[in-house]
This record gives sequence, C-alpha cells and structure tokens, in this order.
Amino acid sequence: MACAGSCLCGQLRYEVDGPFAMMISCHCSICRKHHGAPFATFAAAPLEGFRWISGADTLVGYESSPGSVRSFCPTCGSVAPLLMPHAGLVIVAAGTLDDDPGIRPQAHMFVGSKASWHEITDALPKHETFPPELAGTTPAERPSVTPVPGKTLGSCLCGEVAYEIEGAPKGMFQCHCSRCRKGRSAAHGANLFYDIAQFRWTRGEANVVSYKVPEAARFTVSFCKRCGGATPTVSTARGIAIVPAGALDTDPGMKPAAHIFVGSKAPWFEITGPIPQVEGMPRM
Repeated sequence: MACAGSCLCGQLRYEVDGPFAMMISCHCSICRKHHGAPFATFAAAPLEGFRWISGADTLVGYESSPGSVRSFCPTCGSVAPLLMPHAGLVIVAAGTLDDDPGIRPQAHMFVGSKASWHEITDALPKHETFPPELAGTTPAERPSVTPVPGKTLGSCLCGEVAYEIEGAPKGMFQCHCSRCRKGRSAAHGANLFYDIAQFRWTRGEANVVSYKVPEAARFTVSFCKRCGGATPTVSTARGIAIVPAGALDTDPGMKPAAHIFVGSKAPWFEITGPIPQVEGMPRM
C-alpha cells in the first residue's frame, strides 16, 4: 500500500510505494537550521516507487552545501522529498508523511553537533557524524557563532535573516501536533516564547515569509524565502515572538519544559526521557 505525504499547506503531495529501507535522525546544524527542530528524521525508499501527486513544479531549491540542494514549498516552507537517481532512492522528511511508513528510527547521526538544550534519551545507536554505511560522504556544518552576553542569537540556513533576543524566554515546549510536524517536517517542533519587546531582527526581515493555516485560530509558521530555513513568527496582536529553537545559533538558557499535544504524535516516533507529557497546551 502506498504511503502518502504532503506539506503543511497541501500544495505539495506525493506517494511512496516503499518498502522503506532506512529511517535515521540527523542532528547536524544544517538540518536543525532548515527544519527549526532539534533534529530531522529522514526515511529512504526505492525511487521507482515514488511519484508526485501535485506541486513539484513549484519547489524552491537551496544549495546548503556543495552538491546538496534542499527543496521546500514556497508557500509554507515544508521540506520536500529529495530524489537521488544515482542511488535509486528517495529521501523523505518523515514529518511530512500522512501515513505510517511501517518503519521506525534506527539511529541518530551527527550527535556531536546536537543542540546544547536537547537530550537524546532513547537507546538507538548514536554516530558522531555519518553512520558506517554512509562513510565517505563529506560532512558539512554551519559556521559557529560567538555568544553575546545577555542575548540569544539566531539566523536562517543561508544567513540572510538574523535576529537577537534579550533576556530569558517565557517558556519552551516540544510540540507533537500535526501542524508542527508538517511545518517543521520533523518528529516534533521545539518552540521558545518571548515577549515581543525582547525580540529584534538584525537583518533580512524582508526575506521572511509567514504562512497561517486558514482554519487555525492563530497557527503560523515562518521561514526564509531564499533557503527555507525556519525563522521566528512575531505576533504583534499577541505581543509574543515564537522562536523555533533549532534555528538558534547560541544557547537560550532553557530546556524544554514539556512535550505537548502528545495525543497527536507521529506513529513512528516514541517519546522517551523524563520531560513531562501533556495532551494539549499548558499554561505558561
């Protein structure tokens, strides 16, 4: 049976016949920047069983490292499947899957680059860079950023959008709702909440695209139109800035307080570790 997938806005739709042969979570700085999540999980299947249903002609691509082009939906920023004809594979961001792929994560890679605020608590194998079966591939990372006392710094994948935040966040949560999974194209989102007065764009605000889910009261994702990298959503009406933690360049000084909307979590993802789990949205 085919496994369907789509972006947050529904413009991109695809099907994969499978079977999926690999599922791995990547903690590299480039994946964190692109998805805005603590890690990105990818699933691989034979390319011959992949087909676009809609939206392939609208994709925007960004070369995140030499020879590596990441594509995304220009409307909502969701990460598009990567077609690898030379390997006979398609690599899909598991967060965009609509159906259970019948496979579960098998390992973590680039754990040497993981976010300082994120803890890996499952028992899966952990690789500092690529696992042995991908040996020989050249790793790529985003340049490190020098911390500034009293401020938290962040930027998009290409670096054209950047921002800074003063002081401590109001809260930090890892969200498993279907919208966060689609918007971040990951197992879950990880968002920090700040008062709007704490937040300031330092460059590239004009490059930020925001997409609000039409039927949602206020759910909105934002991203850089050039690279697709996750960016904050600033709501003047609510007086808050919602910052995707994976896009940060420096440590925010807080760790996630809870997993939220766990009743909507991906069927292929298991929540482990001591962080509390909440069915809905907690009070801050």
